[in-house]
Parts: sequence; C-alpha cells; structure tokens
Amino acid sequence: MGTTLIVGASQAGVQIAATMRELGDTDPIILVGEEPHRPYQRPPLSKKWLKSELVPGDVILRTREWFDGQGIGLISADRVVTIHRNEDGSGEASTQGGRRLHFDRLALATGSSVRRLTIPGTDFHGVHYLRDADDALSLEAALHDPANRRVVVIGGGFIGLEIAAVARSMDKEVTVLEAAPRLVGRVVSEETSAFYLAAHQRRGAKVVLGASLKRIIGGVADAAGRRSHVVAVELADGTAVPADLVVIGIGVIARTELAVQLGLAVDGGIVVDEHALASDGRTVAAGDCTVMPNPYALGIPGPTRIESVNNALEQAKIAAASLLGERPTYRSVPWFWSDQADLKLQIAGLSTGYDQVVVRGRPDDERFAVLYYRDGALIAADCVNQPAEFLAIRNALGKGHTITPEAAADTDIPLKQSITEPLLATAEAP
Repeated sequence: MGTTLIVGASQAGVQIAATMRELGDTDPIILVGEEPHRPYQRPPLSKKWLKSELVPGDVILRTREWFDGQGIGLISADRVVTIHRNEDGSGEASTQGGRRLHFDRLALATGSSVRRLTIPGTDFHGVHYLRDADDALSLEAALHDPANRRVVVIGGGFIGLEIAAVARSMDKEVTVLEAAPRLVGRVVSEETSAFYLAAHQRRGAKVVLGASLKRIIGGVADAAGRRSHVVAVELADGTAVPADLVVIGIGVIARTELAVQLGLAVDGGIVVDEHALASDGRTVAAGDCTVMPNPYALGIPGPTRIESVNNALEQAKIAAASLLGERPTYRSVPWFWSDQADLKLQIAGLSTGYDQVVVRGRPDDERFAVLYYRDGALIAADCVNQPAEFLAIRNALGKGHTITPEAAADTDIPLKQSITEPLLATAEAP
C-alpha cells in the first residue's frame, strides 16, 4: 500500500505506528516529530518530573531499538511545514529542515499547543508555561532554585493544580489565581470543586477565585539591558500578588495548521468521523488535535474534543485500522486522572448533562466519590483516592450497566456489588 507518513511523534502518533505493525502492515512508516527528544509521555511532566523523581528514560515511550526493529523511521527535531496532496491520495511533505518526504497514506497527530495569556508582562524572566519536555526542564530548574520562594500559578485547572501541589511539597509560598468562580469548573461538579479548593487550602496554598488579571509586573532591567524578572502579578482591582515565579496554565489549543493547508474541515480541532477519518475521507487524525463524534455511548451526542492519554491511544488504534482499509467505529468510556500531592483523582465517563449527583463517602476524609446521573442512569464519576471504586464504575459503564443512586449512597455495600443492568437501556453499550 506504500509509505505511511505520521506527522507528530506524540502518544497518538506512536500508537498509530505501533497498531499498524500489530495489524500486519509491513510497508514503510515515517514518524516526524519537531522536538529533539524521543517520543515521551507528557502526564509525568507536571508531577514527578518537576520534583526530580524521574530521569528521561522513565518517560520515553519506545526505545530506539523498538523503532529500528519495527522498521519505523523516526525523524526528530524537524517540523513538517507544507504538504502537497495528489489526486490519488499520495503526496509529499516538506520539512523546516529541508527534507522532502513522499507518502501514500497520511496521518495527523499534531497535538495541541498552550493557550497564551494576553496581558502585559508575560515575556519577563520567571514566567513559565508547561507543555513539552523543554518547558518541564526549565520549570524544574526554576522550582529547585531557592531564590524562587513565591510561586503564582495562573489557572485552576488540572495542570495548574498539579503544579501548585508540587510547589507546596517543596515548601514554596503558592497562590493560585483562577478566573472562574470555582476550580476545575469545566470538568467536575461543584462538590468536587469545593473539595479541591479546601484540600489545597489545607495544604497551605492560597486560592483566589474570580481573579481578573491586569498585568505581570517585572523589576528594573539590569545594566546590560536584559529582560527584567517577574516580581508580582497585578489584579484588576489593583492587588499585587508577589511572585518570584509565575506558571501559566490556562488550557491548550488544537494544532490544525496542516489540516487547514490541506483544506480539511476544522472546527476547534481537525474534524474526524467515528473512523478517525478527516473530511477528505482518506487522511486520518487522532489525539488532542481532533474533534470527533462523541465516542461515549452514554454521552451527549455531537462534536466532542477529549484531551486525555486514553483517548489519544484508543482513537489512534482506530486511525491505524482505517489507514489499512478497515472501518472500525470508535466507542470508548473516556477516563482521566490527576495526581495532586497525595490526592489521586480518577474520572470515568463524561458528566455533561447530568441532573443529579450522589456523594459517596466523606470528602473531609479525602476518600470519596461523586457519581453523576442523568434521568436516573449513571453516566460518570469522580473518585478521589478510591481506585477500586473507580475500576468498578468504569467497568460498569463499559458494559452499559448502572448503579442506582440509593445503592451508591450506601457505603456499607461495595459498589461492585451494587452494579445492575438498567431496566430500560438508555443507550447502546460501548
């Protein structure tokens, strides 16, 4: 069938290549990544990596020997800048480094980039974002610098809270500034948000909700004219929050430049169908860069963008099969996790459209679950330090089973014993 070009040496990109080999494809595969590092896992970057508890080998996805053994050409430190497509679907990609790469099949796993904060002062020394390995190396060094005592985290989502937890574990003075009225408000219930607010405050972090930012303030530039270092973050009401180090975590944006160049449909991400096929019917795309039909049978139908490792891996498997002429349908129970200090949050399902929650256990004990219901049926759950309950719920959702609200509230009965089939199927099981 010819050469496959995969643009993006991400978790999704590597999985597309691996699955193609698992499915028996023996034709050439070229995987292009713009970072100088071998493909790696991103989730540890905001957790153990910042605490210097990991070495590079701990986060590498595949060894050089694996790529060589699988006959996959890995090109690092180069970026695909243009793609020309022929009528038969083949084409040629040009890279920033001057390479010209012929392909017969094309996969886009271009991922996402950090959303930039648009206030004055973001270019001062001491202001950081965290998306890739180089960001992590820089931020790790800054956190371990004893001169950086006061850390301000802008953004109260998962990444911001994970970084805040790491900084507090290093005895830094931490302030979290969140524009919304609650933490992680787009993803979890008011009950889970309130728990995380109290938990971070108990651990010594200051949290400002509804924070409207005006600017980042820097000190006086030195005699050599070098950029000044951050000294504070000023809020709209004039409050200046002292800072030696500022970390901005306000979300990510899908990378769609190449898709636009190819004339593919883009709407907040590369639009793909349930087979991971883009609008031209032959290019596949997977991971953070995509918008797809909701793969969750119990979810609200419609275009959905899911930013998670699990989604990147599962969608990539579908993309690989589609490249080989199969047409599997992507169906999955989404799941996510976030480690913040000694708090492990695991989320199963998608809670969009819930009309009832049941809190199982006591949040003050820091071991509890919040179960989400819609029309009486279980659709999702947040589990804090409850791995067994998370697995029980995820397995139940995957089989199209449910747990009644009454049974969920009874902590004397293990959840796995309370799983039942719904009297009326509200959706086809994945």
